[in-house]
Amino acid sequence: MTPGEDAGRPRAAGPGLWHRVVEQLDTALVVVDPTGRVAAVNPAAERVLGRTAAAMHGQDVHDLLHRGPDGARIPREQCPLLRALAAGSPGRGENDGCLLGDGRLVPVTWSASPLTDDGVPQGTAVIITEPAGDGPTRRERAERAARTHALVNLTERLTLVAEITDVLGQTLETEEAPARLGRLLVPRLADWAAVDLLTGPGRVHRVSVTGPEGRDAAQEGLRAGLPSAEAASLSPLVQVLSGGDPVLWVRADPGTPSGAPPDSPSGAPLDAPPGSPPEQPLDAVHRSFLRATGASSVLTVPLGTGQQLTGALTLVRTDPAHPFGTGDLEAVGDIGRRVGLVIDNARRFGRQRAVAEAMQRNLLPPLPRHGRLRLAARYQPAPAGSQVGGDWYDAFGLKDGALALVIGDVVGHDLTAAAGMAQLHGILRSLAWDHTGPPAAVVDRLDDALPAITTVPMATLVLARVEGPPDGPWTLRWTSAGHPPPLLLTGDGDARYLEAGQGMILGARLGAVGQRPDGTHPLPPGSTLLLYTDGLIEVPGSDLDTGLRRLRRHALALAGEPLESLCDRLSARMSPGSTDDIALLALRLPPP
Repeated sequence: MTPGEDAGRPRAAGPGLWHRVVEQLDTALVVVDPTGRVAAVNPAAERVLGRTAAAMHGQDVHDLLHRGPDGARIPREQCPLLRALAAGSPGRGENDGCLLGDGRLVPVTWSASPLTDDGVPQGTAVIITEPAGDGPTRRERAERAARTHALVNLTERLTLVAEITDVLGQTLETEEAPARLGRLLVPRLADWAAVDLLTGPGRVHRVSVTGPEGRDAAQEGLRAGLPSAEAASLSPLVQVLSGGDPVLWVRADPGTPSGAPPDSPSGAPLDAPPGSPPEQPLDAVHRSFLRATGASSVLTVPLGTGQQLTGALTLVRTDPAHPFGTGDLEAVGDIGRRVGLVIDNARRFGRQRAVAEAMQRNLLPPLPRHGRLRLAARYQPAPAGSQVGGDWYDAFGLKDGALALVIGDVVGHDLTAAAGMAQLHGILRSLAWDHTGPPAAVVDRLDDALPAITTVPMATLVLARVEGPPDGPWTLRWTSAGHPPPLLLTGDGDARYLEAGQGMILGARLGAVGQRPDGTHPLPPGSTLLLYTDGLIEVPGSDLDTGLRRLRRHALALAGEPLESLCDRLSARMSPGSTDDIALLALRLPPP
């Protein structure tokens, strides 16, 4: 979890409020768990169904209530409520037979909405309309139907808010969150959605516009930076970006003064009224957008709250018969607050990632020139949305004339891992510089010092020495601390993993210093040695052996390429789907 993420996590209304709302509803509400059993009912459901909550709790809702016109049980596969429950989708039924507690069979209308928690299905909320009999008047039945309709709309809004919170909580990319938001809101709640983000004092940028299918060309023309926001402006967008409250505007009908329903406040119109202040650049751009979309009602809400204001969300409906109302204003305002927190977290994460990436790249050293030996290396950060890791490489000449090669990976994916990598880099160079013995002895000393002078809990690495006279032959001596094995490509078309010298991961401790193994292998003329981190071979959904076979196959196909080209093309072939950063160090020996 990144810093600030927990503090910025959206919070739902308290459970006490929702409990009181459900208890006081005049419409029957039954909550069914994922298995189809009654989990909870409100007092109105007890009255309508003629059964107590205790008698219904834990009962199969289909077996308990659903009956055919003749009172017989209906096969479960024919029950629309069970189908909706199994699919995790909304459902609706009219004039379905319901068996009451007193044995009467009455027709009812029901509406079901799925309930989720962090994307995990938790069951379904079923609203049941009391059957219309001779008792209630037409007016009473109409009032009940209106209340039921309002409750269904409220349930749909709350479901949408929960879904948006769940989906956007899965991304830490500032550009991706607005695009996802637009796809969730259009066409379920609006015909058009635009997201404007504050990029600095008085600067805004329209980062996302989502509209009906087939309107892509018009949308692309609106994806541009907007002029700076001006203080003296009647534009709802400018008012919201300046810290104002959400604004609801409904186009005035020709025969009425405002055109807005009684419960719908009216904001600034599409055309500035006579005598208003001069139109600012941002006003003109936003009005042009609303005219182009054919807006009949518009909602503009802030993204975030107070000091955490990150931008504004504008929703447009084009049908005058279905304008936004105050209920939509409240729901979209809640969405705006949650999305603002997501974007704020994403920006914080991006800043932290940029710092870690810059530190990591600056600590990766330039490669030395060592006689006729050729070196190349690549570092590739993790894909967007992942955190920076502790992968690193190093190559440097030793006091005795040998060439040291290092590849390593510090456990973790954050600034701490990058800092730990820097610590190991410096300490290992100091320990290896004047050491003429086997590499295992150096790594043992590093392992012994790890808990005392570093903050690194665990790490893997390969330390190798390339030994030999200036014109060869050369020999590789190496030790591995839990790291993937080096890959040797020879001039005769062979590729083999050097499995010797495998020891325990750094930080796990061997118990007896000096027991770590070494490996030794001749390096034929014209051969290529590859040292790499696990990001090159690990892909989600694939095992390590598959990744090693894939690397061997691709490396063999590229063995004849120039060394720089081999590194570029090998990283490009291996990395699709990887969620980890990658370090690659390649050594090529001169031909015979």
